[in-house]
Parts: sequence; structure tokens; C-alpha cells
Amino acid sequence: MIAQFFQLCYTMYRSTCLAPNEVHTMKKSHLVAAGAAVSAAAAASVLGAAYGIYRFWFYHAAQPEDISAEELSKTLPYGDQLKQDAEALAAAAYEPVQITADDGTLLAARYYHHADGAPVAIIFHGYKGFARRDGMGGYTLCKQLGYNVLLPDQRSHGASGGHTITMGVKERYDCRAWAYWAYKHFGPDTPLLLMGVSMGASTVLLASGLDLPRSVKGIIADCGYTSPHDICRRVLAQTGHHLPVGPIYTVGRLGTLLFGHFDPEDADCRQAVAKTRIPILFLHGEADDFVPCEMSRENYDACASRKRLVTIPGAGHAVAYYVDIPAYRKAVTDFLQECLQTSDTNQQ
Repeated sequence: MIAQFFQLCYTMYRSTCLAPNEVHTMKKSHLVAAGAAVSAAAAASVLGAAYGIYRFWFYHAAQPEDISAEELSKTLPYGDQLKQDAEALAAAAYEPVQITADDGTLLAARYYHHADGAPVAIIFHGYKGFARRDGMGGYTLCKQLGYNVLLPDQRSHGASGGHTITMGVKERYDCRAWAYWAYKHFGPDTPLLLMGVSMGASTVLLASGLDLPRSVKGIIADCGYTSPHDICRRVLAQTGHHLPVGPIYTVGRLGTLLFGHFDPEDADCRQAVAKTRIPILFLHGEADDFVPCEMSRENYDACASRKRLVTIPGAGHAVAYYVDIPAYRKAVTDFLQECLQTSDTNQQ
């Protein structure tokens, strides 16, 4: 189905060009009229292809989560441990929170309180995912550490508003909005930690280059990509079945500009982390065939702040925690404790 869709888009793209031999066989008296007709058809073809790609990849009407812990455990490997964690999270008491994004979009989250005065971890889920699944490993870890947890629904997901996924272009500003909400709600002395998985990881990395509250003490990015441009072209190469990536990406970018009102070229994690002051832990599964581990290495190399890179052998996309819980827990725990200890030392 995906191959047929891209073949259609490419055919529509090719149809915008009139072959030279066709032009030469036309009578001059018909060239103007034919040119106008071809131009109109070409524009319609390109717009149709652009809208199709936008609709297929980036349009996502938000809808509330409606999945049981048992059903959730069947959708991913490591079912027994995942089911146990899912049931614990589903049973946990939470406070619903809503804020308004910079562009007026309603943003929703669930706040889980575990201890007064404890650090607050804000965990962002991935593309077309949801907080109760993608944030489950991070939630479980943070609860064990006694941290409070905020699980936002990214725009166009869950209880949040919007209908366009922008791959981090706009989500980074939503991340900043949540950080400032937590800063104001819990006070400047409460340490904040930003965490994310997949697109959520790239969201927090992109946000690292913004003017975040000084109470943000650390960032954890699990299997984040380098940029919307890079991951879009990679996915096209994987699913386009030998169709030319360049033309399809160009038409798709037109779709995001016209219908999604964002440009995938407007964000790059490497540029963001190159100017951040916040310590960052990069995590990635070495067997990730969706977002390659090399992308985290590129982000790590570009990072200007204190940093650490931990890769998990044998782990695919977004499952590093469940592949090796002890190694993942140690990496996260050591990093967070170091961030908080450094923060305490700086304040003395």
C-alpha cells in the first residue's frame, strides 16, 4: 500500500513535465492554450501529491488513549514486564493539566505526584505514540527514584489539540511551555528533568537550544533523530521502493508548508545541542533500524554541554529500556544523580 501510494505521488510529479517531443509536434497556434492547460494540470498534480504526502505522514487528529494494559502489552515485545509496568501506571492516581501553546493549541498532560519537593521529570512520547506507552519505562524509573512525573500528550495526540505532527519543529516550543509551567507551578528550586523517546527525544534535544528555565538540570534523549529533514528522507528511502527520494521529499515538504504550516528544514538537533548548557544523556539501541544509532552519535558529537552516550546492544527502536533494564537504569540513575549533585554544588 505504501509503495503504491509513493508510486502514485511520483507519477503525479512526473506528469508536471511535458516531454520535449510532445512540444515540437504541437502547432504554434495551440501552444499558449496547451501551455495554460498543462500548467493548471501540473499545479493540480503537484498540489494533490503534496496534500497526499502531508495527509499520510503528518496529519494526525488527536484522540484520547483507549487501550488496556493487557492490550498494550500485546502491541510490544517483553510483554510480561511491560504489562506489569502498564498496569501500575494505569492504576496510578494523576492530576490532569492543561496549558496553551505559543500558537494557541491546547496541550494536555497527566501529573503523577510521588513526593513533596522532589524533582519533576517531564517525559515526551514519540510519533503517533502516546504517553502511557512511550513514557512507561521513564515513568517506572522515575517513580523508583521518588521523582514526580509529568506525561504530556504531544500536540495532535491524546487529549491535546491540533491535527499536524511537525516532527519537533513546533513541539520544541511546547516542551519549553511545559518546562515554564512546571517552573512556575513548583517553584524555581524544584529541579526539572526533560526526557523523551524517539520523536520525543528529538523534541527535548531541539528544546535544549531554547531559553529554558534554569531549573532544568538534565535532558535524557532515547533514540532521537538528528533532524526532521534527515528522518523524513530516511523513511522515504526505506518505504519508497526505489522511487527517487529527492522529488518526493520536495513535494512532501511543499505539503507541510501549505497544509501543515511548518517547514521540516527549520529544526536540527545538532544545531540545538551545540549551544546548550544543559547536560544530556543520549541513549540508543544498537539494533535500531528505524532511527539509526548513528544519529545519536551525531547529536552527541555536536553537543557542547556535559554529555554521555550509552548504547544498548541488541535493542531495536524505542525498546532499549526493556532489552536491558539494569544497564538502562544504571545509566539513567547515575546521570540524574550527577546532574542533581552538580546543581546542589553550584548553588552552594
